[in-house]
Amino acid sequence: MGKSFFKLTSLNLNGIRSAASKGVEAWLAQTSPDCICVQEVKAQAPDVHGRYDALAGLKGHFHFAQKKGYSGVGAFSRHEPSDVIVGFGCEEFDAEGRYVELRFDTPQRKFSIISCYFPSGSSGEERQQAKFRFLDVFDPHLVALKREREFVLCGDINIAHKEQDLKNWKGNQKNSGFLPEERAWMTKLLSETGLVDVYRHLHPETTDDCYTWWSNRGQAYAKNVGWRLDYQIATPSIARTAREAAIYKTTRFSDHAPLTIAYEMAF
Repeated sequence: MGKSFFKLTSLNLNGIRSAASKGVEAWLAQTSPDCICVQEVKAQAPDVHGRYDALAGLKGHFHFAQKKGYSGVGAFSRHEPSDVIVGFGCEEFDAEGRYVELRFDTPQRKFSIISCYFPSGSSGEERQQAKFRFLDVFDPHLVALKREREFVLCGDINIAHKEQDLKNWKGNQKNSGFLPEERAWMTKLLSETGLVDVYRHLHPETTDDCYTWWSNRGQAYAKNVGWRLDYQIATPSIARTAREAAIYKTTRFSDHAPLTIAYEMAF
């Protein structure tokens, strides 16, 4: 028997229609992941129905924002989930379309793949406070989930955890995405909550190679002045099955690059 791999991708689309116009579906057909979690769908159910319900043979499940053209997440899967959970039970953030969880439960295991889009605080103090409120309610949700099931959380977390996770860390210490409180939240998630940053588990030392987002200002992409904002966070037993990670930068589908991790597990 050969080894069985499960290939999981996460990508902030910055608009599903925009990413589709830049060839994301052809790339998915070529790379053939088992599941892709997407963030910032920036569409409503009528926009998606009949056009983006499936991509490259993967069936989509979504959590749309109430506000048009804003946020929204999805997960496209080759396997049929046993259950789909839309939202994580917090009224403020569920209205913004930030969480969809696909459950693949069998008598032998409880396992979820989650697509999540954390708030950005970069537009001003009001949104930064919303981001802190999100972090406050989301950690206990993950703690409770970890008690009952294995999971991988894929998403644009909008936090660069350590100095090696962004190019200009010295100049960004007072900016959203690299604030001490945000970084402390990530540290707590990975130590006290006991979850694993899978990319860092596989590549503890990388700096320039790890970035997944580049500002559209200046020559950020050309000069690789980037941030690592996209993660796969897993329970320890799932993280131990991770074998390789790749950040695809050859073609740009959005201002983020797709992060793909291969897990050695049967499905």
